[in-house]
Amino acid sequence: MSELGKMLIILGVIIAVAGVILLAAPKIPWLGKLPGDITYRGERFTLYFPLATCILLSVVLSLILYLFRK
Repeated sequence: MSELGKMLIILGVIIAVAGVILLAAPKIPWLGKLPGDITYRGERFTLYFPLATCILLSVVLSLILYLFRK
């Protein structure tokens, strides 16, 4: 039962950190506007795919998780 408790605490911390990131994201001016992000504006719709932002966040999160596992 203690394993379940540890897992719930870790999940709660992850959700709290994600919430803080979502609150702080609009205050980071370059997030979502990197050179590799794809934006297509048609007549009736806009397609936005933040490719470079996704890659950057993936690398940063991978490094953070690697450091926590060591």
